[in-house]
Amino acid sequence: MELSIIYVNWNSLDYLRQSLASVYEFTHRTEFEIIVVDNASPEGGIDSIRGSFPKVVVIKSEKNLGFAGANNLGVLHSTGEYILLLNPDTKLFEPSIDLMLEHMKKLPDAGIVGCKLLNSDLSVQLSSIQRFPNILNQVIDAEYLRHRWPHAPLWGIAPLFAEDVTLIPVEVIPGACMLLRRKVFEQVGCYSEDYFMYAEDIDLNYKIAKLGYKNYYVGETAIVHHGGRSSAKQRVSHWATIMKYKAMVLYFRKTRGSAYEWLYRAAIATVAAFRIFLLTVMLPFGNILWDKESLIFSFHKWKAVLEWAFGQQDLSIGKA
Repeated sequence: MELSIIYVNWNSLDYLRQSLASVYEFTHRTEFEIIVVDNASPEGGIDSIRGSFPKVVVIKSEKNLGFAGANNLGVLHSTGEYILLLNPDTKLFEPSIDLMLEHMKKLPDAGIVGCKLLNSDLSVQLSSIQRFPNILNQVIDAEYLRHRWPHAPLWGIAPLFAEDVTLIPVEVIPGACMLLRRKVFEQVGCYSEDYFMYAEDIDLNYKIAKLGYKNYYVGETAIVHHGGRSSAKQRVSHWATIMKYKAMVLYFRKTRGSAYEWLYRAAIATVAAFRIFLLTVMLPFGNILWDKESLIFSFHKWKAVLEWAFGQQDLSIGKA
């Protein structure tokens, strides 16, 4: 088998059906199999996929293994020389898989290959490529700033806005769409299951780069990634927000050491305290200059972040 496409489903059946249909519609130059791992979705219904897509292999996990664990399980049951880790909330509208694979076959030093990701409204998703995280780019990571200064080296997203970029090395390809060779994935020990959710894709990029491989962005093709909107446009739960910060703490501990981890935690605490101060000043003017409900939501989010930074949030992810 040439290519194994791995999906991890958790309460995303409607998106998954659309994604599967688009893969079959636009992928004709590649021999492929599809493995869907249902990560103990509470909504159920995963068996319906077999009826609509009889060639798809469905694996039902009895417990939620996390994003990393479920992807590893899917890869374990696959046979392809190449592996595409694809989110269920993605949708093809052109032969993106064929194009990415054709590029990878010509790149013996390729670790991960990815393409441009688009939001549901077809605007460019700024997380399509990234720099490896550091304290500075995490502390000032704001959608507005990246839109305002997309060519700043801090973000590493300039190729997204270059019209003549066909293929270029980048630091990080996100987990929504990652194409890689099976031997490379296995060489680095697959996804690290130290992460339950968030940052496992950054960790994988890091491990692959450490072995001397390059990660490549294919700028000539794109896919839609419905779930990629920033938290400014969709309200992410406080729990999910904290999980993201805890995942970054784990990543920094593994890659830069405990001192850097604590510097990061202190920096986030400072940012959270500053945001809370600003929101406290703004709240009395709610519904006059700003939406008061959004201000209240943001206030409680940053309060939760500050409590986590001082060790008052009992949420588990790895040992963070």
